[in-house]
Amino acid sequence: MKYRLKIAEETFDVDVSNLDSEQDLRFTIGEKEYNVRYQAISDNYFHLIMNGKATEVFVARGEQGKHIFVNGRTFLVQDEDQLPIRRARRRGLAETPGEVTPPMPSVVVRILVEEGDCVKRGQGLIVVSAMKMQTTLRAPSDGRVKKINTSIDAKVAPGDILVEIEEEVENE
Repeated sequence: MKYRLKIAEETFDVDVSNLDSEQDLRFTIGEKEYNVRYQAISDNYFHLIMNGKATEVFVARGEQGKHIFVNGRTFLVQDEDQLPIRRARRRGLAETPGEVTPPMPSVVVRILVEEGDCVKRGQGLIVVSAMKMQTTLRAPSDGRVKKINTSIDAKVAPGDILVEIEEEVENE
């Protein structure tokens, strides 16, 4: 997968590919290649062997990106492709009724609607792919597509608002 990562104020094109197993990766940044074997100790703590050298890495996820702690230094890492569509995360995990977010980090493979379309509850809006499985994100209610905040091949995460739906108000 290709990423455009912003670290501090500098942006890097990064290509990540699996080697022999899911824990063996190759990172290509410009002309440099890094072979990395990792082991997740916990959700936020990783043991890495990078080009033969071992190190411990801590990751803290925040609204602005990921804070990476390695060798006594902290780096803010942001996915450039995500910066325009990031929204402030809501308190709690539930999405608001008019906002559609992915259930896990994934890649957008299809957009099934356009801004201004009328949709019915349960209608497919966006198809995302994660871990080689595709999931269709559906309209939580009847309404009109107010805004689409993503594009094909965009990397998205839980809390990213992909589609905003203006709910229909029934006249009494």
